[in-house]
Amino acid sequence: MRNKTVTAAIVQAEVASDAQGGLELTREKALEAAAAGAELIVFPETWIPGYPAWLDLCRDSALWDHGPVKKVFGRIAENSVSIPGPALDHLAATAREAGATLVLGLSERVEKGSGRGTLYNSLVTIGPDGRLLNHHRKLMPTYTERLIWGAGDVEGLRAVDTPAGRVSALVCWEHWMPLARQELHESGEDIHVAVWPTVHDLHQVASRQYALEGRCFVLASGALMRASALPPELEPHPERVAGPEQWVLRGGSAIIGPDGKYVVEPLYDEPGLVVAELDLRRASEESMTLDVTGHYHRPELFDFRALRTGRRPAGEGS
Repeated sequence: MRNKTVTAAIVQAEVASDAQGGLELTREKALEAAAAGAELIVFPETWIPGYPAWLDLCRDSALWDHGPVKKVFGRIAENSVSIPGPALDHLAATAREAGATLVLGLSERVEKGSGRGTLYNSLVTIGPDGRLLNHHRKLMPTYTERLIWGAGDVEGLRAVDTPAGRVSALVCWEHWMPLARQELHESGEDIHVAVWPTVHDLHQVASRQYALEGRCFVLASGALMRASALPPELEPHPERVAGPEQWVLRGGSAIIGPDGKYVVEPLYDEPGLVVAELDLRRASEESMTLDVTGHYHRPELFDFRALRTGRRPAGEGS
């Protein structure tokens, strides 16, 4: 696959207010990206139903048995996506209509069986034929996120073959987990999708580091959100939120080459498609100086493996 050129696009937009609106917006934006020639289309972290920025921007979000927060959490749970389920079917139909591979973040809800009701910060990769190619659950929710999401597993920690090349993905602060990065590098990736709520300065650093280390292209994807979209039940913290039109998630989506340099510079504070043609041969060229799974890897000195025990299917067990 590394002898081809691929057109990739990141959708940067304001998130919808609920799951149904998110599904409709996904279709609209995916078709727009496909019309621009995109074969791989990426959406940000928890694109459906939107990142819970209120965790860090509103008062009393961690108070025990706090009625307003419980209402907000209940709404997130209600609008989270079951896998499999009707929402995933809708996304599969969108991928087929666009004729492109989709990678998008969503809040996942376990519908039945062991773990029923648990939410996960998840990523899905869907092929242009509508097949679910990968399903990754964020290994460890970061800080305040633990109020919402459960700890994930390694079953989706892998690159997968797509018509656009071998594609891997991580969620947000997973990019600072060295062993998670190495597992994906060893699975063989041409393009890595790095999803974030918003790609601020340190997130740019992590995304560029990943590209340099993995000798792959990185699509760093961030969302847009105004303070007016924060939950009406909660009070914004005045030191963090100045007014309803303030961008609390600023986007910052960018495309980075396998040398760690920008192919497309970050886009902040406005919606848009971040599009580029990626010459996958560059990944092979850059591996001449650094290849952490090849000549710059010493497997006879370091032993590493992921402990894959298998994800229990929904409905199995008590």
